[in-house]
Amino acid sequence: MDDKTNRFVIGTFTILGALCITSGLVMPNMVKFEKSNVGKLEVNQVRISNYKNNEIKLKEITLEINNTLSADVKDYLANPNDIDDIVINRLKLDTSNVNVNEIGSYNFTITYNKKIYNGTVNVVAKPLPNVEVMTLKSLSYEINSTLSNDVSLYIQEELTDEIKSAVKLDLSNVDTKTAGVYLYSISYNGKFYTNTITIYEPKANTTLNTATKTKKES
Repeated sequence: MDDKTNRFVIGTFTILGALCITSGLVMPNMVKFEKSNVGKLEVNQVRISNYKNNEIKLKEITLEINNTLSADVKDYLANPNDIDDIVINRLKLDTSNVNVNEIGSYNFTITYNKKIYNGTVNVVAKPLPNVEVMTLKSLSYEINSTLSNDVSLYIQEELTDEIKSAVKLDLSNVDTKTAGVYLYSISYNGKFYTNTITIYEPKANTTLNTATKTKKES
């Protein structure tokens, strides 16, 4: 092998060696840079997922009559998870206009940084117990009688006090001063029931008449 060939071979190996050394130095840095970027990406994703827009939205509240209103402001927010705790702690709730003892719709407010947000509390009746059967009695009274408003006298089944207090009795069609047959009605929980009340003239005293005839005949 001549000198030119030797120099060419030595030069080639020298260049290859330098490239290998350079690659060995650069690759770890590239890996480190890639890992560093991945770490920053993960941090950014966490920050984005924890972002809260702090937009205050109120929800409509429904409450059964005679129940207690919540004092926790979070219970009145439609989006409590979108609001920072620092902001929530600065919200001022006012439910002074709400009457929990009377059915109706009432206004409540939440104040933040002098801005007032308005919401509604609906106080509703407690759901009534379901009654499968309600049988009305067919009744008879002498003319000029006074009709009772006790619903128990008109219904065959035994009812709880809660049900009886919700029953509506309608005797407006019954004329107790005139003999005849009249319809009366009862309504309960959206259902309507009817039956009759008979108003009759008092019968003559047949016993007295018989005694009088016997006396005359004798």
